[in-house]
Amino acid sequence: MFKSPFSQSKKRSFTNAEMAVEYVKDLYDQSIATIRSAFEDYAKGLPKDNKVEAYYPFVSVRVEKKKPRDTRLSYGFVSGYGEYKATLTRPDLFHTYYLNQFEQLLRNHDCDLEVGYSNTPIPIHFAFQNGKHIEGDLDPERIARLREIFSVPDLSNIDDNVANGRGFSSMDGAQPLSLFSAPRVDYSLHRLRHYTGTNPSDFQSFVIFTNYQFYIEEFLRLGNNIIDEQKNAGAETYTELVVPALQNTAGGHATLPQMPAYHLKRVDGRGVTMINIGVGPSNARNISDHVAVLRPDAWIMLGHCAGLRETQKLGDYVLAHGYVRDDKVLDHELPKWVPIPALAEVQQALEKAVSDVTGASGYDLKSVMRTGTVVSTDNRNWEISGYRYILERFSQSRAIALDMESAVIAANGFRFRVPYGTLLCVSDRPFHGEIKLPGMASNFYRNQVNQHLAIGLKAIDYLRDNGHESLHSRKLRSFTEVAFR
Repeated sequence: MFKSPFSQSKKRSFTNAEMAVEYVKDLYDQSIATIRSAFEDYAKGLPKDNKVEAYYPFVSVRVEKKKPRDTRLSYGFVSGYGEYKATLTRPDLFHTYYLNQFEQLLRNHDCDLEVGYSNTPIPIHFAFQNGKHIEGDLDPERIARLREIFSVPDLSNIDDNVANGRGFSSMDGAQPLSLFSAPRVDYSLHRLRHYTGTNPSDFQSFVIFTNYQFYIEEFLRLGNNIIDEQKNAGAETYTELVVPALQNTAGGHATLPQMPAYHLKRVDGRGVTMINIGVGPSNARNISDHVAVLRPDAWIMLGHCAGLRETQKLGDYVLAHGYVRDDKVLDHELPKWVPIPALAEVQQALEKAVSDVTGASGYDLKSVMRTGTVVSTDNRNWEISGYRYILERFSQSRAIALDMESAVIAANGFRFRVPYGTLLCVSDRPFHGEIKLPGMASNFYRNQVNQHLAIGLKAIDYLRDNGHESLHSRKLRSFTEVAFR
């Protein structure tokens, strides 16, 4: 049988985080090389009768005594005694992340890190990171036999039970160290490439979601200006602006991917990724489900909304401090009775950025921005759903604005422990006779987008300056939590 060098003898103990991460890389590279070599032979038609298996590496800790720790931290420690374990993937992509998590474990617990091969096989599809369509290299007979020879994705270990607070037990009776299993991470990495047209390695640690292409056009303009200014000044903080690859349609026409992503990259990986998620809560849930495995430092929603109050005017900003989840897409994973709190660190950064960019401060800030509850709905034609009914509902909730994506982005941030925030711009006021029309909308967007995006980028600067420790709030952590951020 052609197998990876999986054996108990491959387990090693470490007290040095860097050495542990390097060993994870060695084990992973051996497994991937095993699968790729076997597939090359299989694609050439060479006979192969036995199943080819190679395994994800794991890291585990066994905690048998408590040690005093910094209780201000929200991650980096386990919640009790016993063994904790996580399967790992793509150490090339997650090197810095794994290194930080390993260092935290060693600092907070008097125990070694154990690294070895898990009993979770790497699916053949996940052994190729460049979007390779493996079935395209095979004849029909070999496609039919693929599952007999290679492991394929198994939905039984691709789920969000840990993040959702269900089924907290892990493999081998151990408790989980991470929100996501390695197969779940790999699945999302492949989905990100498909939906955004860019490589997961290009994603930065701060993410802006938007629902209009106008924002992307301004992001490209600002990003290119930043890159040019850095080059002229001889600086190396920002390195490049990555745009999505065009995709060919069945008719041979080149088009953007479904949710194109643009990456203003920094040397330290703490730049800005901006994704046009389009309109609707399903898109918002889809993309944030997958971006979450990259463990970003924060994500924020910048988009347009309907203003619900008579005192608002077009162009005013709405800083969400609460959400009415009328979108329904996460009701199973996160019951509606769970509150989605505003995070002070993100709120303060957004408010300060609005003040800095608009020049309004103190009491005058209320003339350009209102803080309050945002409704997110799955009904694009909510305006014609019954005036008295919706007016009563919005009045009861104290809502000041409505969109279709913000509550999903916030709810998934809460669910996946990713700091989140929402700053919207009022583009229409249906209750008050200002309805979005094509010409009016275009003029409004062009005039307002520049300032709104500048505010978002300024807020990210503030969040970046705060550092990991203060940004990743304890408000996002549950009673029993995984150690990995």
